[in-house]
Amino acid sequence: QVQLVESGGGLVQAGGSLRLSCAASRSDFQIKDMAWHRQAPGKERELVARIAMWGSTTYADSVKGRFTISSENAKNTVYLQMNSLKPEDTDIYYCNMRGTWSDYWGQGTQVTVSS
Repeated sequence: QVQLVESGGGLVQAGGSLRLSCAASRSDFQIKDMAWHRQAPGKERELVARIAMWGSTTYADSVKGRFTISSENAKNTVYLQMNSLKPEDTDIYYCNMRGTWSDYWGQGTQVTVSS
């Protein structure tokens, strides 16, 4: 079984930055893509950003130009650099790694942006 361990969440003022990291407990499984999702209480989980193994990226409209997803494929690690944070970015952020036959999720890390 693979575990995803997230770090980097916390409390920041509006306009500030945070960098989230997510590392898989094993590096011997084939990954198709890595992503960050977020979810607020009572709301559906939404995709924030995704990066494919060949490098293509996808972003939610609400974070384009502010967030950047990157990865270290050899280490099965994915990052999310979040700049110009807004109070509406406050959520629990979840890491996700998908393979051809697998779909792994992290436990979530809280990001709180104060106004």
